[in-house]
Amino acid sequence: MPNQLAKESSRYLQQHAANPVDWYPWSDAAFEKARREDKPIFLSIGYSACHWCHVMAHESFEDEATAALLNAHFVSIKVDREERPDLDRIYMSAVQALTGQGGWPMSVFLTPEGAPFYGGTYFPKTARYGMPAFTQVLHAIAEAWRESREQLLQGGQQVVAALREQAESIATAAAGALSATTLEQAYQALHRSFDATHGGWGNAPKFPQPMLLEFLLRYHHTTDDPEALRMVTYTLESMARGGIYDQLDGGFHRYAVDATWLTPHFEKMLYDNALLVPVYLHAWQVTGEPLFRAIVEETLDYVLREMTAPEGGFYATQDADSEGEEGKFFVWTPDEVRAALGGPATRFLEIYGVTESGNFEGHNILTFGGTAEEREAITGARRTLFEARAQRVQPGRDEKVLTSWNGLMLRAMAEAAHVLERDDYRQAAEHNAAFLLQALCTAEGRLWHVSHNGTAQIAGFLEDYTHLAWGLLTLYQTTFDQQHYRAARDLMETVLEHFRAEIGFYDTADDAPALVLRPKELQDNAVPSGNAVAITVLLELARLGIAPHYHDLACATLSRMQKVLAHHPMGFGQWLIALDSALATTTEIAIVGDPQAANIQALRSIAQTGYAPHRLTAVGLGQEPALLAERAPLQGSPTAYLCRKHVCYPPLTDPDALKQLLQ
Repeated sequence: MPNQLAKESSRYLQQHAANPVDWYPWSDAAFEKARREDKPIFLSIGYSACHWCHVMAHESFEDEATAALLNAHFVSIKVDREERPDLDRIYMSAVQALTGQGGWPMSVFLTPEGAPFYGGTYFPKTARYGMPAFTQVLHAIAEAWRESREQLLQGGQQVVAALREQAESIATAAAGALSATTLEQAYQALHRSFDATHGGWGNAPKFPQPMLLEFLLRYHHTTDDPEALRMVTYTLESMARGGIYDQLDGGFHRYAVDATWLTPHFEKMLYDNALLVPVYLHAWQVTGEPLFRAIVEETLDYVLREMTAPEGGFYATQDADSEGEEGKFFVWTPDEVRAALGGPATRFLEIYGVTESGNFEGHNILTFGGTAEEREAITGARRTLFEARAQRVQPGRDEKVLTSWNGLMLRAMAEAAHVLERDDYRQAAEHNAAFLLQALCTAEGRLWHVSHNGTAQIAGFLEDYTHLAWGLLTLYQTTFDQQHYRAARDLMETVLEHFRAEIGFYDTADDAPALVLRPKELQDNAVPSGNAVAITVLLELARLGIAPHYHDLACATLSRMQKVLAHHPMGFGQWLIALDSALATTTEIAIVGDPQAANIQALRSIAQTGYAPHRLTAVGLGQEPALLAERAPLQGSPTAYLCRKHVCYPPLTDPDALKQLLQ
């Protein structure tokens, strides 16, 4: 018999709809049942591509005895973290406060009012790994609810109070003038903790850190520090050669379970690839390294081929598992390679480290050990293996379309379209933007968070507005279609109206249903926080729209964040990028004329050439953005107006003169 999840559209919730656990979605009905039956709530949060979520489901949630225990003593709620990032943040913070660590599956016990009093992540069916059995935990919580309830309730209230204080900490932090010293201190901290042997930061598991890498590229651009660039290029090459990168199909897996980038956790997330593509693109602009450009194109080609819906949205994830085994789809034996390639197999086996003993449970994760020229030379062999692999049972795909993650991929696709002159990327970006602004936007200009099979639902969160606005501004820099600029500006006006806090922004709108507290995420995690992107976008809008109030608001928030940025840069990469933008000597170029006219292309090309993170360009005729206003072509010719740090130069019509001025 299906449980209460049977009617839910989330793929993750559907995966649990036939469990013997009487699951409820997050709903008033679940909390009413908990109050009526005087039971605590067991809240389980995960996502469809999560391997250990599947393990706990098979061990415990599909087990009749465990389900009977849950059904007798608890009201059980299942949440898709990708659909409800607000709940994920609140209760992940609670678990981290209670245990010192977090992750998925997340297991939290709540009062009927939603206050967390105990939590953890994966609990095994039988005690092992130094963890109690899940049934032991359930018995202990049920007994405590009967015998020591007041203590649990007080504990829950204390956790909520601590979380509320943490969320509002920015409002009480001392403000100070923005200083490049903060960037220098953050850089030195990143340099000290850098893994000089394998690239990146930390041991196992090791995550890509695209925001930190982007910050270091910007730091190198400003200071010409060679070490900053070396950390970026070494890390990017190490990842591109490792098993974390899909050597046949393109695209990055979520993270490596080791320090060497060899063995990935095999799921592929849209957001990881959306954030890594711009870093590789910018590194190619700086260095000219062919491998970096190849990674950009292979990854975006993978997204177009396997992660793009017909209507234009980008799908969320691909699973780690196929046929019940993690990574089975991706690994090889030497005999499988020989059968597919024939004669060329010998050199391929050498270049990609394929051995009889294997590097992953008797099989081989492909890693690249050759030169860039060899990689290019065996493109045909890689394609042949890709086609052979396509005959295997494919990993599952979560086809929900998330507005925030789509905004990130929109940004990546749009910038690559311009830099690499790929018209297919431009078309995909414009198609995506049109879909999001139609299917996931209400007539009142409010956003939905997610679309399932064309049905939009769940009111948009801060990150939906900010990340989409960021993508639209990037698309404007590619097409110079004013509707994209206006849409981005309007989204941020909605943010100011409905999400604004005393300092910074809340994650939920002022008219969203009340939770145990109103979350305000400041730290950047795998995805940049809505707050950090809000500041990034406001600074860009301030320059394009000549809107000082946007700039002042952004800087007021940054001024409260400087201390934490300097001392804890690992958790605030996008904030560092925003601070770099606020402190930079910026250049704005208004090119007045028809954006599609042939004689304007030379000026556009020079204005946008190379890696120039502190340069913005507007092209067109009219009053929007304000950078174009009150400016006209000279003698009917396309004309460039260049301003640097609020100082404007005489207008130019000669592309060579613009090039010389920029240099």
